[in-house]
Amino acid sequence: MKSSLRQRPVVAALLATTMIAGVQAQQAAAQQTPAPAGTLAAPAGAPAATSPTQGTVRAISVIGTQRLEPDTILSYTKLRIGQPYSQESLDQALRDLYETELFADVQIRNDNGSLTVEVKENPVINRIVLEGNKRLKEDKIRPEIKLAPRQIYTRSKVRADVARIVELYRRQGRFAATIEPKMVQLDQNRVDIVFEISEGPKSKVRQINIIGNEKFKDGELRTQMVTKQSRWFRVFSSGTSYDPDRLAYDQQKLRQFYLTEGYADFRVISAVAELTPDKQDFIITYVVEEGDRYKFGDVKVESDIRDLSGDGLTKRLPMKKGDWYNAKQVEDTVDTLSETAGLFGYAFADVSPDFNRSKEDLTMGINFRIANAPRVYVERVDINGNTLTQDKVVRREFRLAEGDAFNSFLVKRSKDRINSLGFFQEKLDVEQKPGSAPDRIVLETNVQEKSTGELSLSAGFSSLERFIVSASITQRNFRGKGQELRTSVNYSAYSKSIEVGFTEPYFMDKNIALGGDIYRRDLNSFRYLTSNTRDTTYEQSTTGFQIRAGVPITEYMSLALRYSLNFDDVTLDKATYYTDGQCDPILAGRYLCDAIGKRTTSSLGYSLIYDTRDNRIRATRGQNLTLSQDFAGLGGSVKYVRTRLQGAKYVPLGGGFIFSLSGEGGYIHSLEGERRDSTGALVDRVRLTDRFFLGEPQFRGFDIRGVGPRIVRRYYSTTVEGGVATGEQITGTNNRTDDALGGKLYYLARAEVEIPLGSGAREMGLRPSIFMDAGAVGGLKSPGLINGTGQFPGYCSATGQTTVRASGTAANPVCPVAYTSASDYAVTGGFVEQYLGDTLKPRLSVGFGVNWNSPFGPFRIDIAKALLKEPGDDNKLITFNVGTQF
Repeated sequence: MKSSLRQRPVVAALLATTMIAGVQAQQAAAQQTPAPAGTLAAPAGAPAATSPTQGTVRAISVIGTQRLEPDTILSYTKLRIGQPYSQESLDQALRDLYETELFADVQIRNDNGSLTVEVKENPVINRIVLEGNKRLKEDKIRPEIKLAPRQIYTRSKVRADVARIVELYRRQGRFAATIEPKMVQLDQNRVDIVFEISEGPKSKVRQINIIGNEKFKDGELRTQMVTKQSRWFRVFSSGTSYDPDRLAYDQQKLRQFYLTEGYADFRVISAVAELTPDKQDFIITYVVEEGDRYKFGDVKVESDIRDLSGDGLTKRLPMKKGDWYNAKQVEDTVDTLSETAGLFGYAFADVSPDFNRSKEDLTMGINFRIANAPRVYVERVDINGNTLTQDKVVRREFRLAEGDAFNSFLVKRSKDRINSLGFFQEKLDVEQKPGSAPDRIVLETNVQEKSTGELSLSAGFSSLERFIVSASITQRNFRGKGQELRTSVNYSAYSKSIEVGFTEPYFMDKNIALGGDIYRRDLNSFRYLTSNTRDTTYEQSTTGFQIRAGVPITEYMSLALRYSLNFDDVTLDKATYYTDGQCDPILAGRYLCDAIGKRTTSSLGYSLIYDTRDNRIRATRGQNLTLSQDFAGLGGSVKYVRTRLQGAKYVPLGGGFIFSLSGEGGYIHSLEGERRDSTGALVDRVRLTDRFFLGEPQFRGFDIRGVGPRIVRRYYSTTVEGGVATGEQITGTNNRTDDALGGKLYYLARAEVEIPLGSGAREMGLRPSIFMDAGAVGGLKSPGLINGTGQFPGYCSATGQTTVRASGTAANPVCPVAYTSASDYAVTGGFVEQYLGDTLKPRLSVGFGVNWNSPFGPFRIDIAKALLKEPGDDNKLITFNVGTQF
């Protein structure tokens, strides 16, 4: 049998469930209907009127007990054998027993002083069951529930738990949620408590009304609020749900907006949120009073600190007399003056603005007073919360040490450097606390470590390399010393690699970084036969190692040195590209025949790095600039100088928007002498495998290697009938091949704005952006085309004859004279080559993209439109990468 507790629409009725109906009915009956002789029931209303003593208690018996001892039950009452009793004392005994919440029913029968207490004990809870909760998981609800298995069931506890669950749903904006508790009777006086939950939809904000605003339109004021009106285009926004805390925050946001516009007397008279009858939506109404608009009056700085000149600081104030009053500017000025004092070592300088408001001429005069304070020195640096990371790893990033004069700029710089380690959560701060003396300060850093080790087996799909499988182990904080150890194996249709690397950022506890890598990389380069079909051109196997070292020059500038030794082997498929044991330019192209072979590259390089970014992992402000050069030729068979320049600047635009402007460029110059192909023709001295390539993924809007010099072959079908030849270009998807040659010179520029989303989208890991890319690659020596002198590389064949190459042109191929006696000859395999794209004219693309830390792994999709391109370039609208970990 089930006993049901049903909720009502309002909270009061919600808590009055049918589980207490029995007690209420019993209490009402006791008031309205005379009880049988010898039976007393607990009154439900006011206590009964005082009645005279009826006699003396001669005996007391307790019946109906299951778990409780009779003496325990009697201990809850004041009834004792030999003491007098009255109707009032019997009523009080009933009330005392019900207040214990141990009993579902209690009766006291009186037989001339012989009292019989009959009880029905409340059941024991067997289990708690939650049903219907999808949006709010059990691990969020169960900690709020006070009822638990093996506890005594009581109606009040059930009502309290219902109220707690309702409150949890209200915090999520689900004001239409209802909870219906049910009790399932079991044997041995046990019950299951089932909370049937109807979550209902999220209560949205249907409308935001503003009354009393005359200077600004409603829409302009709504943009200042965190709460937004529910509209279809805000499907990913969490600001459309009602939150009382957010309502109070929006009032503050309105006040801040008006204060920045000069309305110093602005106030919010009232803010009311009304829930619609269906509990689906809220209508919020603000009543505001704008007041008058003020301008700045006399503004000056008075300093009691001898190192700070008040007159000098006054000249540098951002506000001037006659400007519209801006409270945000005043707050920023206070912070700036405090930081300025901190630069001189006055950590606890008190900067207070004194306002002089004139309602007559509507001006606001301000006197920024800097109170005298002692110069402060760092007493000690405390680091808390690092359980794995050694103290020295954090301390060596501090720009201040014990005994140094305090400097607020260096404190901020220390915080940025610690954040850039990537070992701790982003909510990191360096607190400034008073030391043992007025001129002493303690810098306390509270860190929260995050996982720095990664063990992953991943599989995915890339628009570049199709299916990808990789395995890697990376520990960025090896042994808690800040060392990085990594090993990885990657496999895809076009590339394979295995790599092991190690980096020690502070070698021998000196500010010198030392590291090295050992690797083997196999690359199968490909070309497009159609828009969706590729074939492998050359295969490049690289085995080598690199040794790296880095030293700081200044706080923001460092020098990195490296030495690399690579053994390369470039091969072609002999069955496809060889004739008579030699690479056939007719089949492979001269540039591929020139690329094959084994070579050794021994190179020494350096990078000069300037970096002021606040976070090297995900920067929001600052800039970085890197100049790199590599010299190949310290032994080996390859000689060149490669130079690259890279830079980026990050600017916060406010409101969570981040603008970044980045650019890079490079040039490679061969130090070798003239090189000739198998026919004796001069070729570019920089080999194909050493050149720069441009396209997806670094240049969005273009395909992989889709920008720059290339050779395009267009194929012809030609027949000879009666000695007369005709040629016709093959149409359709298989009429051309496209081979990118790369370039010796390239440049690429990007402008991007990261767009903030609501907290819900941020929790999902969504980071959209809009961008513009521009760049080009080129500077090659024009290659000799195979049909550049009129030769037509087709093939003549006839039954019983040996196949030989044709001559002539594509439109008029010529077979050997010996064939002209036959009536039908076929000329097949002909093509015409074109050299395209070797120009440094900029290519331009615009688009938008989204980074998503999805449950399947990191996902990036870009949609870009190429606005400027040159003949031969391969554009691409959509590119994406997605992977998963298991």
